[in-house]
Amino acid sequence: MNEHARISKSAKLIAIGNSIGLVLPKDLLARLRLGQGDRLTITETPDGLALRSYDPEFERQFAAAESIMREDRDILRELAK
Repeated sequence: MNEHARISKSAKLIAIGNSIGLVLPKDLLARLRLGQGDRLTITETPDGLALRSYDPEFERQFAAAESIMREDRDILRELAK
């Protein structure tokens, strides 16, 4: 399978104490190179949600971008025109 090929899998939500957990299929975990205890980054996109292996540098940059977008919303709206 092409590394960039799209996959479609179902996942199950289960109760874990007072929370809800997501059970990911084994082949998807292998594709993402993830195991028990690893962290994910979940990003909302126009097409839905994107799951990626956690990257602290990406998280830092994304938080900075969100802060700028919140603080300078009016300026960014004008620039988009």
